[in-house]
Amino acid sequence: MQIAKEFASVLKAGDTVAMFGDLGAGKTAFVKGIAQALHVPGYVTSPTFTIVNEYRGDLPLYHFDMYRITDEDSLYQTGYFDYIESDGICAIEWCENIVDFLPAACYAVKIKPVGHQSAREITIEKTEKKQ
Repeated sequence: MQIAKEFASVLKAGDTVAMFGDLGAGKTAFVKGIAQALHVPGYVTSPTFTIVNEYRGDLPLYHFDMYRITDEDSLYQTGYFDYIESDGICAIEWCENIVDFLPAACYAVKIKPVGHQSAREITIEKTEKKQ
């Protein structure tokens, strides 16, 4: 996904990309675009069952799927809070399930299918830490 590759050029160590969208919206495809821009070798897959996949490229990329996370305890068990404070980029799918635990400063990416099968409306918004 070209827009994801272009977006990756603004990302830096410690950034969080919080993705919102329905099943099949293109969240994993967006992460694949980020991974390509970061020169991650190999194949990027959805971490549906592993919860998090780690990739090494120009920067570490931590790809989360929070679809099955239902409470704060299960979120802690993923190691999420350690990853968020690391030197990599966290790309998180299904942020609807953890919205109260997202960093104050992050990129919110909303993906919505429109019209024909491959068209998407993508909104990227940067939130800042409150002083």
